[in-house]
Amino acid sequence: MDSREPLVQAAWNARQNAYAPYSSFAVGAALLAADGRIFTGCNVENLSYGLTCCAERVAVGSAIAAGAREFVAMAVVADTQTPISPCGACRQVMTEFSVPTVILANRDQRLALSLTELLPRAKAGILDLPE
Repeated sequence: MDSREPLVQAAWNARQNAYAPYSSFAVGAALLAADGRIFTGCNVENLSYGLTCCAERVAVGSAIAAGAREFVAMAVVADTQTPISPCGACRQVMTEFSVPTVILANRDQRLALSLTELLPRAKAGILDLPE
């Protein structure tokens, strides 16, 4: 079995709890901490779309609330034609916490990307932080 499959499966399991009454677009995420713990999240919509919480940020928030600060990978899943891709806000949050690998998945495909591929130059120009 592929070593990333348990993380992808945890994301699919989390997706089952998505609250998506407006879009009917359920997303699941699973974040692997350096200590081996897995934190999951699902999207939580709101009638005021700007208040919607993405699955990726829910997973990061759960991890931070539990004291995790170092991460290995995140899996993001949805029933899409091609593997789903995180929004810009989620990419920026993943950058804040240095998630090195992001696995994008649908039912048939897995695509592993580095965070730098997803959000190049994320810190350039902001407080002059080095890449």
